[in-house]
Amino acid sequence: MRIPAWTEDELVLAGALVVKNGWRELRTNDREVQELSELIRSLPIHTPEERALPGFRSPDSVSRKTTDFMTNHKLYTGKATRCGKPTLLMIEAFTEREAEMLQAAQALEYGIGSGHLQLIAPQPDEVDDSGATAIEGRLLARWALARERDPKLRKLKIEQVRRLRGALRCEVCDFDFARTYGDLGEGYIEVHHVTPLCISGARETKLDDLACLCANCHRMCHKSRPGESWRTPASLRGQIQKSATASAHYAASTSAS
Repeated sequence: MRIPAWTEDELVLAGALVVKNGWRELRTNDREVQELSELIRSLPIHTPEERALPGFRSPDSVSRKTTDFMTNHKLYTGKATRCGKPTLLMIEAFTEREAEMLQAAQALEYGIGSGHLQLIAPQPDEVDDSGATAIEGRLLARWALARERDPKLRKLKIEQVRRLRGALRCEVCDFDFARTYGDLGEGYIEVHHVTPLCISGARETKLDDLACLCANCHRMCHKSRPGESWRTPASLRGQIQKSATASAHYAASTSAS
C-alpha cells in the first residue's frame, strides 16, 4: 500500500503554515512542522492502515510539502520542485484569497482540536459526482452539509420563510415545488448554508445563515470546479443571468446572420 496523495484539507493546513511564514519553507525540526504533522495524522480522512504506513505525513514529508508551496509560488525565482496539480491549485487559492484560506485552516484546526469533526459522519455529496471536493477541504464541506441537514434548523428556517414570504420558493430561481407537483411538493425545499465555514468560521449557525433552494440550485451552489467551490445564492443568480444574457446574444447574432 502506498502513502495516499495529499488531500485538500491537508494542503489547506500546509499552505496556511507557509503563508504565515512569509511564503518560506519550514524545516523538519521546526516546532510548527512537528505540530502540523501530528494534526494531519489525526484528521478523520484516511484509513487506520494508511495512517500506520511508515512515513505517513511525517515531519519530513510536511517539510517537503512546505518547500513545494514556496518554490512553486509565482514570486519564487529559483527552481521549482515537482508537485501535483492539487498543490498548484492550493497555491493559487492562497495567492488570490489569502484571508479566506487562512480562515479555512483556522476552522479546520478548531474542528479537530474541539473534537467536532471527528464526531461528524461522512455526508452524502461531500464528494461530488466527478469525485471532486471543495478547495477549502472535504472536512469543511462535511461539516457544512451536516449543519444544513440539522432537522431542527431546517424546520425553523422553513417556518421563518413561510412567515415572511408565504410560499416556499427557491431563493435563486423562484421554483415552487407545491406549484409544480401539487400536494406531493407541499412543504418541500432544501436548505443551504449561505456562507462557507472557511469564511464564517466555526460559529453557531443562525437562521439568516441559511437559504431555501430547489434541488438543482442547491447542487450548483455546492458543485466544485478546479480551484473554485461553494457559490452563494447571490453569485449563482449572477451566473444564471450571465448565461441567459450570453444565450440571448447568441440567438440574436444567429437570427441576424
